[in-house]
Amino acid sequence: MRVLAVLALGLAAAEAWQPSALAGARPIRTAFAAQRPTLAPRIIVAADALSTDGLGAEDVVCDPLNPEYCEPIAISAEDAAALKAAGLKRMIKLGGLFSLWYALNVAYNIGNKLVLTALPIPWTAATVELFFGLPYVLMLWATGLRKTPKLSFDDIKTLSSQGFFLAATHVGGVISFGAGAISFTHVLKATEPVWSALIMAVCFKQFLPIPVYLSLVPIIGGVALASLKELSFSWLSFYAALLSAVASAVKAILSKRVLDGPPMGENLTPANMFGVLTILGFIFILPVSLAIEGPAVIKTAFASALAAGYTKARLFTLLSVSGFLYYIYNEVAFLALSEVAPVTHAVTNTVKRVVIIVVSILVFRTPITFLGSAGSALAIAGAAGYSYAKGKYK
Repeated sequence: MRVLAVLALGLAAAEAWQPSALAGARPIRTAFAAQRPTLAPRIIVAADALSTDGLGAEDVVCDPLNPEYCEPIAISAEDAAALKAAGLKRMIKLGGLFSLWYALNVAYNIGNKLVLTALPIPWTAATVELFFGLPYVLMLWATGLRKTPKLSFDDIKTLSSQGFFLAATHVGGVISFGAGAISFTHVLKATEPVWSALIMAVCFKQFLPIPVYLSLVPIIGGVALASLKELSFSWLSFYAALLSAVASAVKAILSKRVLDGPPMGENLTPANMFGVLTILGFIFILPVSLAIEGPAVIKTAFASALAAGYTKARLFTLLSVSGFLYYIYNEVAFLALSEVAPVTHAVTNTVKRVVIIVVSILVFRTPITFLGSAGSALAIAGAAGYSYAKGKYK
């Protein structure tokens, strides 16, 4: 628990540190750009052309993790040197954030599976995991370590749909983890682009270019092959993972529509956005969880775990650590992904899923056939291809 406390304090401190923007530097474009302080400048790549306005060489400002996204600007030699130093600091910061995100995400997936092995009550586990983020974020707001978001009632109503689908995404994933293998769940969750494209076409009459739709074929084929050859296949795991993927797609669509609109409230940073959505998600899931897995079911599950050799202290530790890791890894993900361009976002998300699949197979010694692994690889590669195609043909 001391380690978790140190992680929490370190995360709060890391969030507070933001390199100041330099004169002439342009901020990275992010979904939250209009609602956040100017972000750190990007790396400078010298160009051959020289400006004629007395400002010095014309350089190119790039996202260091996405070199295709560059813009030429004219700056002085002094500013160029300072900007390069700031870019290096940003690279170090991003490297730390992504490493921490991956480590926490893997730890959560393993911890969540351990919880469900001891206590096969996924609705309760998902609800408790959402709850454990509340004391952390409320403490940050109460102490002033993080500015408290100021939202109107209309803002909260607008965000409530995202909170609902956040809860649905989470509980679907937890149910799938409990009923099947972690690796299989993440392969199925890679179908999110398929559902996103389908929902946008059917519900909003927004269609994508043909090459983008063609990029969905490997995802569908890979998931079909992986499901056919999954040795620990479970229909409950299958449907719950698909529910999680659909809910995540809907949440992403709703989030984009909100962020494309006028700025909402005050202090709605990426970290605060997740805090607000977690609170709303907990409010939505609590009554449903109690209706499905009431006190009698929970009591029986705890009695069975105690009879199997678990102690009350160990069960509480498993639940609390899993809940804390869930909140922290998501918050780190918000902080990391809001700092990079969409293509980088997609690539890092794909790599994260691969890391989780590989680690979970090794840790839990999940049996997997050659065709099953080929289908998984095809589905994950298809998800990456979809992101690339969507960025190229938008």
